[in-house]
Amino acid sequence: MRFVQAAAAAGAFALALSATQGHAQSLTGFGQKARDKPSEKQYVPSAKAQEKIFPLDSTWTAVSLNGKSFAGGERPSFIIDKQYRARGFGGCNTFAATAFPLKEQHLAVGPLALTKKNCDKGIGTAEMQFLTALRTSGQWDIVGSQLVIKTQAGELRFERAL
Repeated sequence: MRFVQAAAAAGAFALALSATQGHAQSLTGFGQKARDKPSEKQYVPSAKAQEKIFPLDSTWTAVSLNGKSFAGGERPSFIIDKQYRARGFGGCNTFAATAFPLKEQHLAVGPLALTKKNCDKGIGTAEMQFLTALRTSGQWDIVGSQLVIKTQAGELRFERAL
C-alpha cells in the first residue's frame, strides 16, 4: 500500500513539474528572454578607484593656505607617525595631536597640545589660521607631489620635506 502511495505521489510531482516547465516556456515575450536566444551582456559598474594610503612618517612643509603662500623661512610643517601621533611646527610654536587617516581619504585630527611662545603678531595670526585649518581637516589627496588637505577653513597645500 505504501509503495502505491509513493508511486502516486512521484507521478503527481512529475506531472506538476512538466506542467510548470511548459507554462514557463509559453510565457516568453512577457519580459522573459527566450531560452534559445544568446543572453545579452549586462552592464557591470566599474570598480571604485583604488583608495590611496596616507603617507605616514613623511614630513610635510606648508606651501599655502587658501592660495596664500606662507612667507618666511619658518613655514609650518607636520608629520604623522605609524602610531598616529601628529607633531609639527606652526610657524612659532610646536604642537602635537592624535591624527587618524580614515576611509575614503578622510583625516581626523584630535585636540592640539601647543607650546606658548611669544610670537610676532603677524606670525601668530598665520599660525592660528594654519592650526585651525589642520584641526578641522576633512579630506586629503596627493596631487602631483603635493599633499592637499581640504578643511572647513579652506585648503592647505604641503610639499614633502627633504
